[in-house]
Amino acid sequence: MPSVMITAALLTFLIGSTTVRALPQYLYPNKTTTETRSSANSTAGERQPLLNSTTTPALRLPSKNTSDFKVKTLTSESVTIQVLPSPTEPPDLSGTVQSSLDKTGRSSCQPFRTESIPLPTYTVTVTGAPSSTSAMSSEQQKVISSNKAVSSNIFLPISTGAPPSQIGSRPDHPVPRQGIVDQNGPLATNKFYANFFLGAQNQASWTHPYSVSWSKGSGNAKSWGLSVSHIDANQRAFGQGDPAQYFINPIGLQSVIFSATELSSGTVLTTDTLKAFSVNVNLSPSAEAQPKITFPLVQGMGFVTAKYNAATPLIQSSIFFRTLTAAGSPANGIAKYKIVLEDGKTWLLYLIATSGIPPQLEVTSNSQITGTDQLSGFIQIAKNPEGNAANEAKYDASAGVYATQAEVSGTAKGVTGTYSLNWGKAGVADSNRKLIMFALPHHVQSFDSATAGLKTAIQLQTTTKGMATGVVGDAWNMTESNLATDMDFAPWSPTLKSQSSLSASAIAAINSVSTSEVSQDMNAQTNLDSMYFSGKGLSKFASMIYVINDITKNKVLANAGLAKLKAAFAVFATNKQKYPLVYETAWKGVVSTGAYVTGDAGQDFGNTYYNDHHFHYGYFIFTAAVIGYLDPSWLAGNQDYVNTLVRDAANPSTSDTFFPFSRAFDWYNGHSWAKGVFESADGKDEESSSEDAFFAYALKMWGRTTNDPNMEARGNLMLSILARTLQNYFLMESSNTNQLSNFIENKVTGILFENKCDHVTYFGTNPEYIQGIHMVPLNPSSALTRTKTFVDQEWAKYFNNGRVDQVAGGWRGILYANYAITNPTAAFEFFSQANFDAGWLDGGASRTWYLAYAAGLGGAPN
Repeated sequence: MPSVMITAALLTFLIGSTTVRALPQYLYPNKTTTETRSSANSTAGERQPLLNSTTTPALRLPSKNTSDFKVKTLTSESVTIQVLPSPTEPPDLSGTVQSSLDKTGRSSCQPFRTESIPLPTYTVTVTGAPSSTSAMSSEQQKVISSNKAVSSNIFLPISTGAPPSQIGSRPDHPVPRQGIVDQNGPLATNKFYANFFLGAQNQASWTHPYSVSWSKGSGNAKSWGLSVSHIDANQRAFGQGDPAQYFINPIGLQSVIFSATELSSGTVLTTDTLKAFSVNVNLSPSAEAQPKITFPLVQGMGFVTAKYNAATPLIQSSIFFRTLTAAGSPANGIAKYKIVLEDGKTWLLYLIATSGIPPQLEVTSNSQITGTDQLSGFIQIAKNPEGNAANEAKYDASAGVYATQAEVSGTAKGVTGTYSLNWGKAGVADSNRKLIMFALPHHVQSFDSATAGLKTAIQLQTTTKGMATGVVGDAWNMTESNLATDMDFAPWSPTLKSQSSLSASAIAAINSVSTSEVSQDMNAQTNLDSMYFSGKGLSKFASMIYVINDITKNKVLANAGLAKLKAAFAVFATNKQKYPLVYETAWKGVVSTGAYVTGDAGQDFGNTYYNDHHFHYGYFIFTAAVIGYLDPSWLAGNQDYVNTLVRDAANPSTSDTFFPFSRAFDWYNGHSWAKGVFESADGKDEESSSEDAFFAYALKMWGRTTNDPNMEARGNLMLSILARTLQNYFLMESSNTNQLSNFIENKVTGILFENKCDHVTYFGTNPEYIQGIHMVPLNPSSALTRTKTFVDQEWAKYFNNGRVDQVAGGWRGILYANYAITNPTAAFEFFSQANFDAGWLDGGASRTWYLAYAAGLGGAPN
């Protein structure tokens, strides 16, 4: 029998080597408990304590005291604790890990065309005057957002009309929308909750710091409820090597499960109100029945909340319950319990009944706590790290309210951008109760002073983004104080800014290659069966023509190249490529018809299935920004098409009902997710942080070209946030404090999932692949996201002492162009060498741009 010490203030008892402390019960004002409590020596099953107070939590003893399950009840005037017997089967304390890379829907081909580019069969004409359709004076060309003001909220619709007529529509999509209740509006495809409507619907979703999944009859508890898990750092598994190839958090751990006695093998899971930051998950006894439990899931939620609709609570655990304590009431109408699991972790449970009379809780097994009556109301749980009393008081103060959704708003003034996350709130009618939400490290770094004052000492580990910090408040305000508003199409660095005036030696080097490169067959390199490869080809020529026009000042050559580029772009603007785009009205988005035609979900890197839209369309948006900058008259006939690509990947407003809000960019996580409608055991992922940043840069420049200051401001804000998040989570300097010490010397995360980081790519394990996919394409924003310190450290780790010159193909050019950020002289010398091999260029790059880039960062001789 456990040893017991009872005082008026504290109950302490030992179970084996574990000490459990329960704080005194807080009774409501003017409410007393008249039931005489049994002594600490009472045995389970002797009596069933009842409560006169409708607001004091109660524990009910098992109705049957069997020989194989005896509960020890310890009571005093202030606390009631039930100590469960040792489980007869082992608790599930380890979960599972998926160490292999799931390549479903992913292509194994390299991220650029590797075949050699034929020499041009002719050289473009360089004599004559510019055509009348091109505005070739630099001052006339620049369409800077100067005659419109940035709005007080930059999240305004680009358009609310249908996509242009050349993009046809169809009602079907290969992936069914399982269990989605309202399918009329646009549906988010790349958000944290997608596993709930994909595949078997039982893979996890990560809200940070918690993950939730439909138990679906699995685990020791054999539950049909929604399981909640939180993983501490010491529970992770690691791949081989030093640094480790990967770290991964176990899945399938069912710490606490919300269920109901009405749920069984016929249970159906549905979702509704799919928004950018939130979703409602419902569990119903059958397809015909109304939901018995609804879970409002919101990113960063401090409590996991279950709303019961006349259902009998069933709280379960596959880790097993060790103790259950009736721990008082933090406020009128809120009953509080503390749960200690067999892994020693403490969870707080709050029960709120609409009637004010909560059901009692009855421990019926090591894995199950049952309510004595049906509940109409809600139950909340939160993990209390190390059972900290001060943290517990913070949870108590926010119990009874929960987040229902979030909205982002923001603006910019000069180089300062601000954005806010405003949480919708429901629960008890108490205006003094504020939400407790968890902030990621990049949030905390950018909090304004008022929001910083709302931080608590509560910290919980996230799966891939360091420690989350509890914040008490219904809104957060963040500031990015160094927007790169001066960045344009020219080479740029944080110290040198934009550099469009280069030395004579740099101009000569560029002129020696640009005529040949701009004479290449643009149609052959862009009219392909892949939006991704086509976009990279178009972007390559756009950068080249910008350099020829603005930096080398060869207006006639630029004009000739621009005419070719317009013709190549027109293939797509008129939707006459091999696999045209289509607006599908099932999920509501613009996708390639490639998978419809071939039946291959991985066609074009999964574009039809909403993979990588920000990568693919970013190249087109950038190309259009350059064309429109060089010839503003071109915009009238093409702006609607390009805006449609923007709306698909980055719709800024829910007023635009043709596309979901911000499909790719996650304004909570601070970066985009590339995985579309594919079920995934480790959640959403992103392989190329640099292409994420390039999309934001393209958005910024398209906004500038089209004189849309709100779009330009969003692009600037996204770039600034990305610089912060990439440096915190993806691009790891040796001083990084968010990723693991035995992982950061990989320098990049490789593929960052919601649940793991794997230093690998979908197309191979060569160091140049893994590091280089976070470099491409080298563009003016690269030096913003990739610091000199990081580039130096990465170079020393993988590519110095001649190792770079052992790298084959286009990857060598990528590595040297990236090296320009820290050693532009070496980069310029590489690209200007007389015996340069064109095979060192990838299909989306040119010597013209790389020479200009290295020279602009200071690499060319004076």
